[in-house]
Amino acid sequence: MLYLHPAVQFAATMLALYVIYTGLQRFRSLHLHARALFNWKRHVSLGMLVLLLWSMGIIGGFVVTRNVWYTNFITGLHADVALMMCPLIVVGFSTGYYLYRFKKKRILLPLIHGLNNTILFLLAIYQVYSGWQVLQKFVLESA
Repeated sequence: MLYLHPAVQFAATMLALYVIYTGLQRFRSLHLHARALFNWKRHVSLGMLVLLLWSMGIIGGFVVTRNVWYTNFITGLHADVALMMCPLIVVGFSTGYYLYRFKKKRILLPLIHGLNNTILFLLAIYQVYSGWQVLQKFVLESA
């Protein structure tokens, strides 16, 4: 169980890299007026999957630490950053759903959506780094 959380979260973060790339194509066409293909349905479905996996990972991480080490926040900044990601996940999902559900030409909301999710992705990259440290300190050293 201690290896499932990092493996799934790492996979979700790598998938997020692709979702960010597809979103960048939309940014290029909308704001830079460059010709770029944007696969809307793929971006939405994979983006929702990433946000769902990250959400499940946050919950799973807290459940695992509670069950294995009988406390939460033992992982320090790794747990704190996970909590910081929660409202950004809600904003990312909400804005993405709204953009998908109510399609029309927009400038500001897609920009807010993209900025929010870029910050979220950067936090997830940090989580990979800090998660590796947690894995080394609490799992690999005690094995």
